[in-house]
Amino acid sequence: MKKGLLVVFGLLCMAAGIIGMFLPVVPTVPFLLLALWAFARGSERLHDWLLHHPRLGRRLRDWHEHQAIPARAKLLSVGSMGVAALWLGFFSGIPAWAVALALAIMAYGAWFVLSRPTL
Repeated sequence: MKKGLLVVFGLLCMAAGIIGMFLPVVPTVPFLLLALWAFARGSERLHDWLLHHPRLGRRLRDWHEHQAIPARAKLLSVGSMGVAALWLGFFSGIPAWAVALALAIMAYGAWFVLSRPTL
């Protein structure tokens, strides 16, 4: 992939991550991690800027150096998945197969989050 496209992809992911800081249904850190990955391959300057950003960089450095997730983030992540699972199961009215698929994806996400080291 060309460096210019990687930079554009990284900027779009960074924008989505920043939006996620204000909208509870949009994840922040996964988009910022994608941006960091894209910048590492497309722009060393943007990669270093994001990794050392005073507001955004700490969580990214934690992941980059230790693949670790803070306890508060784990609690919020798994808790919000639990609330979403309850809503899907009892109030959504969507087909059972779709609920089962969503629950399976959430279960994998919860397992992944909980299996990472805690800082």
